[in-house]
Amino acid sequence: LHCVMFPRLEYALPIFGCDLVGARGQLSAAIVDLSPVSPLGLPSDYRQSLSGEAQEAFSQPRTLPEWGDIFSDLCCFVRPADVLESNRFIDKVERYLTVHCKQAATQLPTPHNRADIFAGQQRYCCKQRQNDKTRRILEKAFGAEWADRYMTTVLFDLPDI
Repeated sequence: LHCVMFPRLEYALPIFGCDLVGARGQLSAAIVDLSPVSPLGLPSDYRQSLSGEAQEAFSQPRTLPEWGDIFSDLCCFVRPADVLESNRFIDKVERYLTVHCKQAATQLPTPHNRADIFAGQQRYCCKQRQNDKTRRILEKAFGAEWADRYMTTVLFDLPDI
């Protein structure tokens, strides 16, 4: 399961992203983040809303890939060890998404330059397209041409400016 929500260019909102990777009934990786599009990082209203967010200890934290500098310091990337950890991760996804939706509903257009916001979204997409693991899984299942088209036009398509 892969979910990415790009904000409109009038808003310097983070990109909500969540991935669950599994096979044979077991999760091998789970990641959730609110990735900033601004070089200033995660907006302060997000930080304030998530200030009480506990950094739960998962027994099997994962290391972000080399291209993972697009993620915030609140990124949670783990391999849930059991049902309890899987449920804890899903609770975190729900909290992040709730904060994101509340912020988006009350956000006013920002004075940020649309080109700067677009550049942040473009950087996010370009970095995500470097994910060789996702590409290999898709290629194995559907072929290289289909995988490339899917990664560039569905998963990480660049918005029009």
